Amino acid sequence: MKRLVAVLAAVALLASIGTGVLVWQLSRDHGPGSPEISAFSHGNLTRVGPYRYCQVFNPTDCAVPAEQGELAVDARHPVQLSIPSAISRAPWVLLRAYTDDDIVEIVPPHTRLAVTIPTEDPERGRLTGIAVQLPTWVRDEAGNEFPVPHAEWAVQTVWPDEPAGDPQPAE
Repeated sequence: MKRLVAVLAAVALLASIGTGVLVWQLSRDHGPGSPEISAFSHGNLTRVGPYRYCQVFNPTDCAVPAEQGELAVDARHPVQLSIPSAISRAPWVLLRAYTDDDIVEIVPPHTRLAVTIPTEDPERGRLTGIAVQLPTWVRDEAGNEFPVPHAEWAVQTVWPDEPAGDPQPAE
């Protein structure tokens, strides 16, 4: 009888500890997660967090999770890129990388939450990737001011005739 009571007490103690740990984990303030962008094309969707995310006032203090999304694309269907308001409330940069040339566009704050991107451009070739950047203006020792991205999200495109993770230039 004493053994049964001891076992039941041990089980009750372990269950109480487990419940306490679970309640503590669920009630902790995990804080907001990093913003994610999403890209969609012809039934394929990828959501990706930042490749690099630095402190705005200290652009050398960075977390680099190195996340990069991959999106299967073809020539007939454009990419629909969605940007959360956490990114779009500031000026942001959209980089569209094509095989022959890139397009860099500065987007004013509060103007766009979505962008349609052609997967092929007659003058630039195939779309190889997309990057979204949040710039911070910095000043060097000589007093020159220039933008440096403090956060960046990246999506690599995967064409049907290419293996994932190894884009090849169009011929």
